[in-house]
Amino acid sequence: VQLQASGGGSVQAGGSLRLSCAASGRTFWNNGMGWFRQAPGKERVIVASISWNGGNTYFADSVKGRVTISRDNGKNTVYLGLDSLKPEDTAVYYCAAGRGGRAPTGAGLINYWGKGTQVTVSS
Repeated sequence: VQLQASGGGSVQAGGSLRLSCAASGRTFWNNGMGWFRQAPGKERVIVASISWNGGNTYFADSVKGRVTISRDNGKNTVYLGLDSLKPEDTAVYYCAAGRGGRAPTGAGLINYWGKGTQVTVSS
């Protein structure tokens, strides 16, 4: 089972990025999926998550209004759109599959972790 995140990079403040997370080895159509991030020296925290059918989403207060999350179950892929990026958004971003169909709201509700992708925002 593998969750591969991609789309990270270096951007200036105010810029945008779109991250993708492709699953292989099994399908996750019936799992809630989430994006987390971890900055150097800090704990891994949730950014956003989405339920199995896309009907419910969750966003951390720090990113509300600047982030979108979506999924394409046919492609076994989850997306995270990041707009109006700030230097404090700099982190390694990880996608993850939840234990059930609901949008996971924390690391304790995660079954599978993917490898991260670096996002760096310069001022």
